[in-house]
Amino acid sequence: MSPLPVTSKVPYGGDYNPEQWPEEVWKQDHLLFDAARIDTLTLGVFTWARTQPAPDVYDFTTLDRIVERAAAEGRQVCLATGTGALPPWLAKAHPEVNRTDFEGRRHRYGQRHNACPSSPVFRRLSTELARRIARRYAGNPAVIAWHVGNEYGGACYCDLCAAAFRDWLRDRYSTLDELNACWNTTFWSHTFTDWNEIEPPSALTEHWRGPDHTAFQGITLDYLRFMSDAMLANFRDEKRAIRESDPHTPVTTNFMGMYRPIDYHRWAPDLDFASWDNYPPDDTSQARMALTHSLMRGLKDGQPFWLMEQTPSYTASRDVNPLKRPGLMRLWSWQAVAHGADAVLFFQMRASRGACEKYHGAVIGHGGRSDTRVFREVAEFGAELERLGGITLGARTPARIALLFDWDSWWTLEISDGPSRLVRYQQVVLAYHRALWDAGADVDVLPVTADLSRYDVVVAPALHMVKGDLAERLEQVASRGGSVVTTFLSGRVDEDDNAFLMDVPGPLGPLMGIRVDEWDARGPESVNPVQLDNGPTVDARLLFELVVPQGADVVGTYREDFYAGTPAVTRNVFGAGYGWYVAAGLDQAGVSWVVRQVLDWHNLSGPYADVPDLETAVRVARDGTHLLFVLNHNAEPVEVVARAGGVDLLTGARVYIGQVIRLDARG
Repeated sequence: MSPLPVTSKVPYGGDYNPEQWPEEVWKQDHLLFDAARIDTLTLGVFTWARTQPAPDVYDFTTLDRIVERAAAEGRQVCLATGTGALPPWLAKAHPEVNRTDFEGRRHRYGQRHNACPSSPVFRRLSTELARRIARRYAGNPAVIAWHVGNEYGGACYCDLCAAAFRDWLRDRYSTLDELNACWNTTFWSHTFTDWNEIEPPSALTEHWRGPDHTAFQGITLDYLRFMSDAMLANFRDEKRAIRESDPHTPVTTNFMGMYRPIDYHRWAPDLDFASWDNYPPDDTSQARMALTHSLMRGLKDGQPFWLMEQTPSYTASRDVNPLKRPGLMRLWSWQAVAHGADAVLFFQMRASRGACEKYHGAVIGHGGRSDTRVFREVAEFGAELERLGGITLGARTPARIALLFDWDSWWTLEISDGPSRLVRYQQVVLAYHRALWDAGADVDVLPVTADLSRYDVVVAPALHMVKGDLAERLEQVASRGGSVVTTFLSGRVDEDDNAFLMDVPGPLGPLMGIRVDEWDARGPESVNPVQLDNGPTVDARLLFELVVPQGADVVGTYREDFYAGTPAVTRNVFGAGYGWYVAAGLDQAGVSWVVRQVLDWHNLSGPYADVPDLETAVRVARDGTHLLFVLNHNAEPVEVVARAGGVDLLTGARVYIGQVIRLDARG
C-alpha cells in the first residue's frame, strides 16, 4: 500500500457539499470545476444525518448520486465517513453522547465538535457508519483517499470520560502507589487509595480561572494526554472499519496545525498520510505557516502531506476576517508545496447558503460566477499545477536543521503555577523559527523522539520537559560537531511533570555548561537590555534566568537590575560542537542574532538570507532532481541573482548562474 494517494499531479480542489443544493446546481458546479482545473473533491464530510436518518435506517441515495457524478466527471474523490458531526436524533435518543464541558454542564444538541469520545453509543454508531460507507464505495476507482471525522478537537468531562480516564491510568501506572508517586500526591493530602477517587481535572476539582490554572499539574497533564488518546481511539475505530472492506486506500483526517488540545505526534503512526487545514490569523503569517507546514511534514518523518483546506479568499470564524489580497492565495499555495504539500485543496468549493459559514470564502460564490477575481486566480493556479505535472509528488526536504516541537512541553509549561503565565510556548517556538525562516534555512520540525543523527543544528526552544534519552541524544549532536540551542524554562521537569532534583537546566546542564540558581519574572512593561558579544544591545522581557557558568563562555549579559553584568546568553564547548543557552526572553532581533551566529558557523543560511521576506525552500524529487522554490512575500517586486542553473518549471525557460531573476510582488 502506498502511504499517499496515487496521483499523476498535485491534486487540486477541495471540500464540496452538493447535498446542500438541488441537483440542477451540480451541473453548473462541474462546468466551473472544469474551468478552474479542479480534479479532486472531498465529499460527505457532514452527511451523517442524511445517510443515517434514523437508528436502523441507512439511505445512500444522495451520496450515491454525488459520488457517481464526481466519478463521471473525471474527478478524484477523498471520501469522508460523515462522522464529523452528530445527527439530532442520536443526541435526543442518547443524551450521554453530548459532551460535558469544563464547568460540568452537560450540553444539549448543537454545533459540531459535540460527541463524547468515551460514549459507547457514539463509538458503536460512528464505527458502523464508517463500515457501511467503506463497504459501499470500496473499489470505486474514483476514491483515492478516505477522510475520517473532521478536525478532531475539544474535551469532555462527563462520567463516561471519568471512568475511561481511570482505565487509562490503570494501563499507564498499574498501581496506585506508582500513580501517587508520579503525581506527587503527598502534596495537599491528595494520596489516592482507590481508583474511583480520581476525578477529571475541571473547574469543579483541581482548577481555578480556567483550564490552564491547576493545582495538580500531574493530573491535568495526564488528562490532556488521555483526551488526545480518547479521540485517537475514535479515529482508530473508523479506520479499522474501513480496512474490513478496503485494505489499501490511504486513510487520513484533517489536523489543525499547531493545535494545543491534541498531540499530533501521538496520532501520526495511525495516519497513512498527514493532512491539515491552514487558516492563518492574518495576511502576514508567512513564517508561522512555514513552521506549521514543516510540523505536518515532520509527523511522518518527512513524508509529504496534504493541504486539506484553505480559503481562497477569507474565513468567517473570527471577529475580523481579512481578505487574501491579490496573489496571496497563489503564493501561499506554492508555499505549502514548497514545504511538502502533495495536494492543494480548498474549503469550500461552493459558498453555503446559510448558517455560520455562509460568508466563508469559496471557489464559487453565491452568484455562481466565473468572472470574479477569486475564481480567476483559482483557475490560473490550477493551470500552473497542470504545467508542473507530478515532479513534486513524493519529494523530500534535505534539511540539516531540526526544530523540536513537543506537546508535553507545551502543556507542562503553560499549566505550571509559575514562574510566569505570560510566557507562552508557541510564541517562544515561533520566535526561534522566525529567526531560521528569515535566514532562509531549510528546517525539519520534529518530535523529541526523532532520530537527530542527520542534523548539524538542533534548536529546542522552551524544552520544558526532558524525556527518556533526549539529553544524551542532544549531547551526541554536539559531540560530533553540531550545535544545540535551547532557552529559558528548559530542562525543568521529567515526563510526570516533576522537577528534576538537580540544578536547572536538569539533564541539559552538562551540555549547556551552566546552572540556573534563580529566575525573575516581570510584566511585559519591564525591559532588561542584553548586550550581545560584538553585537547589538537588544531587549529582553517576561523571564530572566540568573546563570552561573560551569564552563560556558558568556555571549550576552544583562545590563540592568541587581543581576546586571551576569550572563543572559552562553555558549559551551561540548566535544567538537556547542551548546547554546538563551536565559532571557530576547526580542526578535536578539533571537535572530543568536540563531544567525549558529547558522553562520555551520554555513546553513539560505542563498537569499539578506533579502527580507524572500523565502526559499528545497525539495528533492524521487529521481534526485533538486527543486528550489523562491517565494516573494513582499508587496513589491524583488530582483535576485541566480546562484545555480536550471529550468523554471512554470515557464520552461532556462536559468543560468548569475542571471538576474525578477519576482513580482507576492510572486
